[in-house]
Amino acid sequence: MSDQQLLHLVFGGELENLEEVKFRDLDKLDIVGVYPNYAAAEKAWRAKAQQTVDNAHMRYFIVHMHKLLDPDGDGKF
Repeated sequence: MSDQQLLHLVFGGELENLEEVKFRDLDKLDIVGVYPNYAAAEKAWRAKAQQTVDNAHMRYFIVHMHKLLDPDGDGKF
């Protein structure tokens, strides 16, 4: 199982307000990348979050793509 790909997507954008996850402009979403595991995704997420720390409305997220691709976790699609 050590070679299993647990894909994670890192993306972000500017929120309309701080109360909900609703982006101001979907055309300006920043797709950082897809990573083979959570540790790599978290490293990329931290780097992007640090770069935008002065903008309170800018948020980055990690999406567990492997859970979307295999929701029951049995390794079959």
